[in-house]
Amino acid sequence: TTTTSLYSAVVNNVVLRPSAIQDDDDNKSNNKNDKVQDDDDDDDDHVFDSLKIGGCRVHRYRGGDDLDGDADVEYVMWYHGRSIQQDQDKSLPPLSTGRIGRATSKNGLVFVKDRKGSSSEDLKGVAVGLNHEAWWGFDTAHVGLGSVLMPMSTPAVMAEGGVYLMYYMGGSHEETPIGDYVEKEMPADATIKGMRMKIGVCVSQDGKTWGRVEGDDPSGAIMIPYDTNDPNSREFVSLQDDDGSDLELPEELYCAWPDVVVKIDRTNSEKSGFFMYYSTMTKNDKQKSIGVAVSADGFRWFKRGLCLQPSSGEDSMDDGGCARCNVVRNAVFDEDEYVWRDAPGYTMYYEGVSKQDNKHRILMAQSEDGRQWTKKGVVLDIGEDGVWDCDGVGSPHILRMDDGSQRMYYVGQQGRDTAIGVARLELDSDSWVREQSSIVFSDI
Repeated sequence: TTTTSLYSAVVNNVVLRPSAIQDDDDNKSNNKNDKVQDDDDDDDDHVFDSLKIGGCRVHRYRGGDDLDGDADVEYVMWYHGRSIQQDQDKSLPPLSTGRIGRATSKNGLVFVKDRKGSSSEDLKGVAVGLNHEAWWGFDTAHVGLGSVLMPMSTPAVMAEGGVYLMYYMGGSHEETPIGDYVEKEMPADATIKGMRMKIGVCVSQDGKTWGRVEGDDPSGAIMIPYDTNDPNSREFVSLQDDDGSDLELPEELYCAWPDVVVKIDRTNSEKSGFFMYYSTMTKNDKQKSIGVAVSADGFRWFKRGLCLQPSSGEDSMDDGGCARCNVVRNAVFDEDEYVWRDAPGYTMYYEGVSKQDNKHRILMAQSEDGRQWTKKGVVLDIGEDGVWDCDGVGSPHILRMDDGSQRMYYVGQQGRDTAIGVARLELDSDSWVREQSSIVFSDI
């Protein structure tokens, strides 16, 4: 006798894919973990995330008083996406940014996209879209997700009346020379639109409908690249560090992919506040690096320079650049009480690019103070040949679970296709393993 297995040996750890405009058989198969929540038939083929998705951030909330049950648990994912129609504008950067959407899940593995979105946006399913109210705004051509916080809540329990903060980046219709961003020689008249990205913030009471908060920059941004040619950057020239020493800031080409973490100083509450880690490219040497800024209130920010830069050497996995990080305050799991307890220091998960194969991987670094970082190497490598994340993994986001394990949501790439997947780190393990998100049936 022979036994035929109904299950594939391939781990299917995809939790979200771009939306198909018209689901053929292949698209239905590829999107089985990507459900749509929409009570109305939508005749509009312009789906905001039909081409690419990226930049996910996932929160896990437990409502009500029953903190021991799972009945009221909800996972909320915010992510950005680009549509096929928007990508027809070839003057935009070849990124997955476009507009920001939202999805929910009961188990963190099967997500349902919110296809209604905010009524104030131009497309269905969009939570934060293009800025149509201020033509001079920094976010009129494309936007992308950075991070989402509820400062008045714990990571696991939603506070009543809490306010969400969404940090995001955007690009305008301003054109800049392509040669500013690439090493190879480019024609003098070759330009790109929306690459001089800046960072903004939105607020929301429900995580669904958002309102922009105007920053100090005339464009509405709260963080802009330092450029001596920009008169709005003059305040950076005289900046001093927290200890009163003068800062020497490198000039930057963009500020994007902000990740904000609450900074707690238990010895001096006046020094508590927020860290912002953002991706940038230095103007002089075109290095992709991660910068850091500090804030007392989460709205007005002060640069503190670069905190993570590419490493050289044959074995370096980030000699091509460092970007798109997620920083978490350290914590240890109390196995007796089944709770996470704060511990000193910070851990950064970031995207590193190797010059050897030009592929992106997820690496880790650690810090005692959030400013000086020690690299620890690759924690999640690219997938095997032919799978959905074989050409790159990045944009990590860490979620701590009730059993002491941790989940990492990340963006994977195969060719031009992108999707969001999940990996898991078990308690007392130091190896991230791709987590099965659904059962894959084999052909019989």
